[in-house]
Amino acid sequence: MHPVETQVRAWLESIVIGLNLCPFASKPFREQRVRVFVSEASTGIELLTDLQMELARLADTPAATLETTLIAIPKMLADFADYNDFLDDVDALLDQYEWSGEYQVASFHPDYQFAGTVPTEAGNYTNRSPVPILHLLREDSVAAAIDSHPDPEGIPEANVARLEAMSLAQRRALFSFLAR
Repeated sequence: MHPVETQVRAWLESIVIGLNLCPFASKPFREQRVRVFVSEASTGIELLTDLQMELARLADTPAATLETTLIAIPKMLADFADYNDFLDDVDALLDQYEWSGEYQVASFHPDYQFAGTVPTEAGNYTNRSPVPILHLLREDSVAAAIDSHPDPEGIPEANVARLEAMSLAQRRALFSFLAR
């Protein structure tokens, strides 16, 4: 297994599932229906090609076999502003291939920062990952998960509260993989 894949899977298990940041992640992870694809792309065109190929793989594979894909991007988009700008290209690709409404892409980055926040705010940690990641989700699966949850709108607030309950030192220790 690629070292980056190992790192991403450890993050999924210990942070995303371990802290219950995504209450929908545990089951497909346990059932081995989560693909982690490590992109070797070093240009935007190469990464968009990888994205297209992974979306096509999802389209060709039943959710019972492959629920979701995380594209780990270790060789580019280290700067969060560049990553954030690239998300426009991701949306354009979804539109171009008429995948909007069928798939969505969630974003994770080592330096993730929501607009209007300072870097050390607890809420930013909910979207921090070991490397830049594009998380490909099936819209039908997202809708079903939301419908089955008693309070889907409360998930982000609960996540922030969980992380705010930790000291900055505790968050830094938990997210030590972010140290560069």
